[in-house]
Amino acid sequence: MASTTAQHMGNLPSGIGICTTIPDIFYIPELVFGGLVWTLVASTLVIPSNPLGWVMFVSIFCFVMTFLWMMIFACGGHRNSSGWAAADFAYHGLAAFFYLSSSVALASVTLDKRGGDLRIYRIDISAVVFSYVATLLYFIHTILSAIRWKSF
Repeated sequence: MASTTAQHMGNLPSGIGICTTIPDIFYIPELVFGGLVWTLVASTLVIPSNPLGWVMFVSIFCFVMTFLWMMIFACGGHRNSSGWAAADFAYHGLAAFFYLSSSVALASVTLDKRGGDLRIYRIDISAVVFSYVATLLYFIHTILSAIRWKSF
């Protein structure tokens, strides 16, 4: 039974298969929550600009790269290569690390804004929550991608 699961994990899906296989099923939620972080941070006053600039960079970079990665997988550009499985693991690991660092910076800046406008504070809290959810999604995708990569 375990060998059957390992053989199934060793294939990189293409086409609509990316919407039904693990870990590729996480592409859409990563895009949704990453887009929410990007939108919520952009809708508030960006003060201080340095940490929130990092948050914006991470959310936009990961959104664009995840979309491109998903399109490459959907079009079958990976040709079921173990190199692409390794690159999938590396990209999602880097994205999880970036999101974790930006989530901590965003939470710190949000805590400093506690006494200000309540509406902006609530938007920032939402951005922090969605940023940590995106971090979790990328982390889970990383673990499952590592398992798939090792099964090749």
